[in-house]
Amino acid sequence: MIDDILRAKRAGERLSDAAILAFVTGVLDGSVSRPQAAAWLAFAFVRGLDDGEAIALTRAMTDTGDKLDWSGIDGPFVDKHSTGGVGDKVSLVLAPLWAELGWKVPMISGRGLGHTGGTLDKLEAIPGYRTDLDTAALRRALLDAGCFINGQTATLAPADRILYALRNETQTVECIPLIVASILSKKLAEGLDRLVLDVKVGTGAFMKTPAEARRLAEALVRVGNGAGVETRAFLTDMEQPLGQACGNALEVHESIACLKGGGPEDLRALTVALSGHPDAAAVLASGRAYERFERMVAAHGGDLGALAASHAGVQVEEVCAPRPGVLTRCDAWDIGRAAFVLGAGRLRAEDTVHPGVGVTVLHKIGDSIEEGQPLALLHHAGRGVEHARAQLSAAFVVGDPSSSGTAGAPRALLHGTVE
Repeated sequence: MIDDILRAKRAGERLSDAAILAFVTGVLDGSVSRPQAAAWLAFAFVRGLDDGEAIALTRAMTDTGDKLDWSGIDGPFVDKHSTGGVGDKVSLVLAPLWAELGWKVPMISGRGLGHTGGTLDKLEAIPGYRTDLDTAALRRALLDAGCFINGQTATLAPADRILYALRNETQTVECIPLIVASILSKKLAEGLDRLVLDVKVGTGAFMKTPAEARRLAEALVRVGNGAGVETRAFLTDMEQPLGQACGNALEVHESIACLKGGGPEDLRALTVALSGHPDAAAVLASGRAYERFERMVAAHGGDLGALAASHAGVQVEEVCAPRPGVLTRCDAWDIGRAAFVLGAGRLRAEDTVHPGVGVTVLHKIGDSIEEGQPLALLHHAGRGVEHARAQLSAAFVVGDPSSSGTAGAPRALLHGTVE
């Protein structure tokens, strides 16, 4: 049957719900081989999937696994998902903030894909932090801390564990229907009442243009609401990194600063906007959400006191401005690639990441710059240094202040919403 399914999709034909369910079931039981699954992803990428096929794929990936049950725990249950960016550590701040505001946050997250950092990779920079808790441990974490951030359990949307890794290896990450199914198959299995989606747009995002990002946001909202979960999407800027830290342990430190009432202004502002709660800004500024983060980390077995060990053997170098002027470019793609080649990201699912390497961005678009002033800090362990330095040199452009115009104006964080 898989040969018929592959031929049909290669020809651009619409697949039936039964055919899509057969494909997903075959991926799980091994009757569909990895090369066949990779071919199906490639055909779906090139030929596309319509809304009906995307819904069928999402449901098949959800229904072939277990669903989390929070009976006996008071909600509402809310989660957030980002489509991926550079320096995007919002989940580490938003989950404990929501918990402090009285909501329950059962967050299932993933690892980095290409130049974008993964939430699980960031948290695993905390020594001892486990991202493979079973459902009983997840329930305990939700009761005690009000939130957890975990990887997929073996039985939660299990087909996505296979397809998610294959998408990275087959260069089909950007396919909108595959993104929708991957995100929502996990989220629909979480037992949610509400879902907030952060759809990134810009050079450092998978969606490079506002039109592409809006198409993805609309598809996610249609499928999410159609599946019975109150779903809302924000279109947010990823032309430059979010915050300053780009790298796993570096981003944990920055998240902690934000949870304690400090941290970069753009990180605080975006977290508050995504929260949708009128008291979010005041609670975040108070530092009370940090205690929730401590409890969550403890529930996962993490030791925040040992976080400094992640930076062992890491050296720091400055990347400085070649001229004075106004910063007109702070390219998220180049900065993400710099962190990637230093070892902060992975090319294949089985690759390991270095928890302590990465980039600290010291200035944003619109800032006035002096000649020789540091633009970024490069945190390295001896790997990929020259390549990373070249990427960072390309990432920053300092323009003439008298002619920079709108190119040197500060960028807006929010580009719209989809209800």
